[in-house]
Amino acid sequence: MADETTTEIIMNIPLRKAFKGSKKRRADTAISIVKTHVSRFTKTEISKVWVDGKINEEIWKRGKYKIPGSVRVKILKLQNGETEVLMPTND
Repeated sequence: MADETTTEIIMNIPLRKAFKGSKKRRADTAISIVKTHVSRFTKTEISKVWVDGKINEEIWKRGKYKIPGSVRVKILKLQNGETEVLMPTND
């Protein structure tokens, strides 16, 4: 999928808003915050934002109650209007 890339961005997404919600749904809220933040930044619909499983594992690493304060992601905006959210490589 990455050969159709038009733009590639690396950014930090703050997840502090998830701490204001229910303690039992922090990780779920954090995933929706990532999707919302990326859709706003890239001006795409939330339904066209795809989050990689490694981002999900990073958020859920310490359980659903103790999520990280922020997460660093790589955003790939494709020509067909879809957006992928991936973990950045350490190059």
